[in-house]
Amino acid sequence: MAEKKRGFLDRLFGTPSAHEPELPLPASPEQLIDEALDTPLVLPPDQEIALAEAMHEAGQRIGGPQPDDMPGPPEMLPPAAAPKQNWFRRLASGLKRSSDQLTGGIASVFTKKRLDQAMLDELEDILIQADFGIDMASAVTDTLRRDRFDRDIAADEVRAVLAAEVVKVLDPVARPLEIDPAHRPFVILMVGVNGSGKTTTIGKLASLYRAAGKSVMLAAGDTFRAAAIEQLQVWGERTGAPVVTRPAGSDASGLAFDALTEAKAAGSDLLIIDTAGRLQNRDELMGELEKIIRVIKKVDPTAPHATLLTLDATTGQNALNQVEIFGKRAGVTGLVMTKLDGTARGGILVAIAKKFGLPVHFIGVGEGVDNLEPFAAGDFARAIVGDVQ
Repeated sequence: MAEKKRGFLDRLFGTPSAHEPELPLPASPEQLIDEALDTPLVLPPDQEIALAEAMHEAGQRIGGPQPDDMPGPPEMLPPAAAPKQNWFRRLASGLKRSSDQLTGGIASVFTKKRLDQAMLDELEDILIQADFGIDMASAVTDTLRRDRFDRDIAADEVRAVLAAEVVKVLDPVARPLEIDPAHRPFVILMVGVNGSGKTTTIGKLASLYRAAGKSVMLAAGDTFRAAAIEQLQVWGERTGAPVVTRPAGSDASGLAFDALTEAKAAGSDLLIIDTAGRLQNRDELMGELEKIIRVIKKVDPTAPHATLLTLDATTGQNALNQVEIFGKRAGVTGLVMTKLDGTARGGILVAIAKKFGLPVHFIGVGEGVDNLEPFAAGDFARAIVGDVQ
């Protein structure tokens, strides 16, 4: 660890040459690293990315742990890409909290005893506490009651039934985001609450589609936060996508109008529009989102062609309310589940799919540019029931 810290300091401050006297550091290398980890830093975006990359190589994270009571953690600027891990392993790691609670609860109830109503009631409680929802919990217990009642049953058999039921619910919604070439530009509007990962997801989508050979333009529609504008500009530089911006505080709907006009003139394949994070229960903020959509339609009556809601996987039951309200007010066409980082409450995605049936296009398991993948129902089901083989 000491060598990593030493290397980080050399990269950050430079290594003294043989011809220059080495100036004494204000503190020991370890103290400098510790202070960097514990103290929130305010840097220009390019310097923050450089620092994030160095910290990433040292196995650390800027700013230390994020307190749980923050109204919305700041979206991280894109760190350097880590060595690519097996996708399923990353997904299983992201769902570890959910799977550990789930498998532990099931193992404590099902010990090769005869299945009775009391055991089914306990299982139903376990699934509801894991955010699967009442409907899903009932579907699983009904299947077990029909097929295995009054017969010996082990925890592994229950997990297998649960995985099958999860696949049954998620398979119909695991659909890729199809870019219709008849619409040029194809307009994607990103919506969601504060801290859900909209801006970071836009950067990842831009990277994904640029790698596929499409021309992408970005619109920094979160005009309430100067940091969000700068963050999207950094993503634009990284992915080679032009970014339409206006000064902080500008009218977001006017920016969306200008961005779509510019994207049409440039012949861009895609235009991805960021929006300010807004609470779904704030009527005036949701009204502003509706205004953006009305203004976009003045340029292209068919736009937006996709409205994606980003959902923070750690929010649990509140995500159901977000899907309902954003769906009514913004016409959500698909979902992106973000922040599956080991603390996620993954059962909520199953509850959302069962209640709303909206397509789930992508799932994010980290902050790296390559940590956004098309959603696969089978992988998700295996990971959440603890099948990591």
